[in-house]
Amino acid sequence: WYQRRVRLAGHNNAVTAAQWLSGGTQTVTASWDRTARIWDSESGAVIHTLTGHDQEITDTAVHCSQALIVTCSKDTTFRVWDFRTSIHSVNVYQGHSASVTCAVFTGHHDSIVSGSDDSTVKVWDLRNMRTAISTIQCDASVNKLAISDDSHHTIAIPFDNRHVRLYDLQGTYLARLPRRSQPGHQRMVCSAAWAGDDNAANLFTCGFDNRTIAWKITVDHDSHR
Repeated sequence: WYQRRVRLAGHNNAVTAAQWLSGGTQTVTASWDRTARIWDSESGAVIHTLTGHDQEITDTAVHCSQALIVTCSKDTTFRVWDFRTSIHSVNVYQGHSASVTCAVFTGHHDSIVSGSDDSTVKVWDLRNMRTAISTIQCDASVNKLAISDDSHHTIAIPFDNRHVRLYDLQGTYLARLPRRSQPGHQRMVCSAAWAGDDNAANLFTCGFDNRTIAWKITVDHDSHR
């Protein structure tokens, strides 16, 4: 059962993503109206409106322990919004040549992983964002990727070409889903999400084939070094 507590109304175009901020009292949303908004989750009031992207915002993500938000856009950039001090700041990062479809913080580490319609995934060090520290060259547009919350930080990348591939943060290829004996998606894979290893499945993917697939992933990282 569920009970709707509050309605967050204010965007004037499609809402593409929503995330809880650390603590659970605030929510951030992203929209094709080119803004992201931070909301009071109890009252539904807008606390901040984040503006500056030149085209639609495709995704947003939050850091698990720090007051940092990343937004990405069809304008080929992503922005990191820093709310750790009373003087809020924003930094704009370029490095992709097409729409940035997703950007994710890597757990407690100071890194961001971004994916794009330019068929690349890039890993960035938050302490020095001038250039990506690794680039994964792919063969299709990248959709909403996910990073495992264990010590390996495995990147699961879903593609338009029905595949899901696994990489580490150094850009080393680990595996492809499905493997030969397993069924996979029949159409574009639009999103991936990791769960804890103590579950029967630890990776979930969903696609335009109307299916969500649960996978149990075990990767021998040492064998790929």
